[in-house]
Formats: sequence, C-alpha cells, structure tokens
Amino acid sequence: MKQLDFVNMEDIAKTEAQGDKRFFSATFDEIERGLTSDVYFVRTRDLLQSMGLAETEVTAEIFTSRPGVLAGIDETLYLLRGRDLEIWSLPEGTEMTEKEVVMRIKGCYGDFGIYETPLLGILSSSSGWATGARACKEAAGECMVICYGARHVHPAVSSVMERAAVIGGVDACSCILGAMLLGKSPVGTVPHAAFLIVGDTVELAKAYDRFVPEDSPRIILVDTFKDESEEALRVADALGKQLEGIRLDTPGERGGVTPALVKETRIRLNQAGYGHVKIVVSGGLNPERIVALADAGADIFGVGSYISGSPAIDMTMDLKEVRGKALAKRGRIPGIIENQRLIKMT
Repeated sequence: MKQLDFVNMEDIAKTEAQGDKRFFSATFDEIERGLTSDVYFVRTRDLLQSMGLAETEVTAEIFTSRPGVLAGIDETLYLLRGRDLEIWSLPEGTEMTEKEVVMRIKGCYGDFGIYETPLLGILSSSSGWATGARACKEAAGECMVICYGARHVHPAVSSVMERAAVIGGVDACSCILGAMLLGKSPVGTVPHAAFLIVGDTVELAKAYDRFVPEDSPRIILVDTFKDESEEALRVADALGKQLEGIRLDTPGERGGVTPALVKETRIRLNQAGYGHVKIVVSGGLNPERIVALADAGADIFGVGSYISGSPAIDMTMDLKEVRGKALAKRGRIPGIIENQRLIKMT
C-alpha cells in the first residue's frame, strides 16, 4: 500500500483550523489529507492499521438513489490518482437509472476508504446540478441555455456547479473558472449597475458597441429605465445590424418576464425590421417557464437558481467483496452487481 499523508485521529486531536483567518472552504490539501471526511472513516483507518488489516483488498460499489445525469467522475478520479486501484465507472454526463452502480473501486481499503465522504459528496452534488441543467436544456430544445448560478452558491463550489451544468447539457456558463475548466469562454455582457451609472440605455449600448471586440455579441439589457419593448426599439435603432440581442430581466416587483412581454417585444421588433435581434430572458427561470417563454418567442435563456438549487442525488458506497469473497451488510446482495455500461478507468 502506498504511504500517503492521511490525517489520523492524533492529528485531529492536536490541530486547530484557523477559522477566523481563512476562507471556510477546504483547500486541495485538506481534501486530499481526509479533513473533509467524516471522522469515523479516519478512526476506521487507524484501527485497521493497528490490527494490520489496512491493506485488506476489497471491492466497493457506488450506486445512485434516483435517475439523473452523472457528473463529478473526473474529479473523483483525480482524488484517487496515484493509488494502486482498479476503477470502473460510467462516463461523465451519462444518464443513470435508479439504483444503478455508477462506479466500482477495487484495491486496498486503506488506500481509499477514508475518501468515502468526499467521493460521495462530489458525485452527489455534481450529479444534482447536472440533472437540473439537463431539465432546462430539454425544455429549451434548440434554444441556447446559459448557466448564471454562481451567485447562488459558495464561491468555493461555483466553478464545480457551473462545470456540472455544462456537463448536464447547457450551452455555456458565466463563471470564469467554471468555463476555463472546460476549455470554454465565459459568457456575459454587463449588469444593470453599468446602466444605472451611465444613466441611459442607448448611451451605454453605443459605448459597449465601441468597446468590445468585433466578434463579441452585442446583447443589451433593456429593462433598467423604460418600457422594455420601447427600450428594445431604441437600442435597435441605435445599433442596427450590429445588435445581436436584447435581454429581458424584469424583476418580480414588476411582474417579472412574462410570455406576454416577450411576445409584444418580438412582434414590435419584427414590425420595425429587426427580426434578426434575439430575445434573451433571465430571472427565476425553471423548465416550465422556459417552455412558455420559448413559445412566446424567447431565443436564449439565462438560468441561475433552478440549476444551483437542484437537489443533490444521494449516492451510497458499499463493500461488496472482501479478500475476493462476496460479502455485504444485511439488506445488500453480496458480490459485485454487473453493469455492462461501466468502463475501466484505471
């Protein structure tokens, strides 16, 4: 068994986290040492080491509680890198069925048992976000969906969430690091704050047109000061063919973005000869609202809290073999569960 710098019970007893002088999220080193694990896994490892049993060969399987889109595989493989383990799993982005085995790990228990907590946490959260994103993309059909969910979660996981959303099927995300991790460019223009500071939508639209590179889309918010459809026409008159889209993000205090508002804006743009201008909508969207707004003429959807707030998909890890013998706790069937969809990763 490879010697690793895992935390042990003695470390826990004598170490204090500098809680008032740091971000409260775990560092990479803290995750790898096992400090985000439930303490009983650390105690188990120490106990097995004292009995000379930490190198016992086992086979563990992780299965899902409900259907969804699997995400987090790449991160779990990174956490387990460098161990003498055989790992099989479904590929990232696979649709999984209820109770399906999504990962199988074979090797010395002491090499990976301490990681049960973070392994399940990575897969549960990422799969929940990916599943929420898939529901939005399916509702939107051919229309573009952008994840705007970073503001709704702790910054330590914002990139994880937005990456999972793209794995789930959305077309882009606004979080810089989330996009970078996928080799993509983050998507976004400017917020209401910029319009409020400038004081006029058209003035800012013209400045934006001059400022951004030629290949950057000109998409302008039109709900800051005036009637949305009238402001859309003012911006379209100012930018003409350069204008790619207008964005509606009307707050709930004024009724939010409704199908009627989208329909009116679409018709008025078309009547004025601006049929090329796309309508981008955002603000409290969910799959049901996406369907209704798409039917009214919306082209692009910015979704935040629905994706970021999607519930985690519970994952469970069970030992199914010990020293090559089929074995399991009561209520589970001993021995590995065959799943032809699993692919050998290491």
